[in-house]
Amino acid sequence: MNAGPGDAVASREAAGPTAPARRIAERVLSCPDVAGLSRGPFGAVATYLPGDLVPGVAIRDDVIEVHVVARYGRPLPEVAELIRDAIGDLAAGRRMDVAIADLVTSDGRK
Repeated sequence: MNAGPGDAVASREAAGPTAPARRIAERVLSCPDVAGLSRGPFGAVATYLPGDLVPGVAIRDDVIEVHVVARYGRPLPEVAELIRDAIGDLAAGRRMDVAIADLVTSDGRK
């Protein structure tokens, strides 16, 4: 399997005690309008770590990609902005792309 452009970042972050992808995922999940993380339509949005993966967060050299399942109610551009605000200090100058992959109602139904 060939290494992709994000592999170097994943290797560097695995060396630390707490991977940035995990911290990003925790911050995203702490946003009240986020019901969960999504791996995207083909399951490709994730950061792979030794023996583990962080679904819904892909850290690349120039961008952090986050895919979420949002709670219905708040306008989606506002949800995306709240997520960017929550993870901005972890982005290290990278662009932050936020995708709303799905919506759920307050009772958890799609």
